[in-house]
Amino acid sequence: MAQHVLKTIAMATGVMATLLFTGFSSQTFAMSPFQASYQFSYNGKNMGSATRTLSKSGNNWSYVFAAKAGAIASATETSRFSLSGNNIISNSFSRSSKILVHNNTMSINFNPNTKTISTKKDDKARSFAWKAGVLDELNAELQLREDLKTSGLKPSYAIADAKEIEARRFVKQGSEKVKTSYGTFDTIKVVMKHDKPNRDTIFWLAPKLDYAPVKVSHQDGKTSYGLLLTGYKGSTN
Repeated sequence: MAQHVLKTIAMATGVMATLLFTGFSSQTFAMSPFQASYQFSYNGKNMGSATRTLSKSGNNWSYVFAAKAGAIASATETSRFSLSGNNIISNSFSRSSKILVHNNTMSINFNPNTKTISTKKDDKARSFAWKAGVLDELNAELQLREDLKTSGLKPSYAIADAKEIEARRFVKQGSEKVKTSYGTFDTIKVVMKHDKPNRDTIFWLAPKLDYAPVKVSHQDGKTSYGLLLTGYKGSTN
């Protein structure tokens, strides 16, 4: 259960952490380092904390998600990539999680020279044919932001996971004020569409914090997960 919670939060915030939609501001900003911290909950109960950290060295970028649920579970995801103009060039992605004494790992390597995308989840390895522009779950939202600053959102984005490359799409659903321990923010409400019934993922994005999410909610049947902002360091509008 804890592993599913951490993976769901990682995926959701990874896809949407800085997704931009027009309507609040006409200003655009170059991609820049930041750190956001959150408290996450499971079925309405607080379980632990999480952070998102974007850093760079030259044109080598690193995006890290880290979460911890007390002494029970922890997870870390890292995306490494470079930029070519406004386009993200995926390099590698890794995930490690620990629940009590059980460890799980997953990795993706993007290999343009051999025209393959290789994945490994625990001991299961797979390889897919190369496709330009494929993203991972963390750097996808950064590409979305860059696209919205220039040409606008694409109808869908190709995102690799351990088993496949799949298309994902997002829908804007108005605006709301959201209160957090870090402050109250005007936000844009965005829904990630799922194929499964009784499943919703909703994001509330704050233009004041360069469109970082201040709240995330995921409902899967009778089970729910949530994120709420507790701190932010980075670009502000």
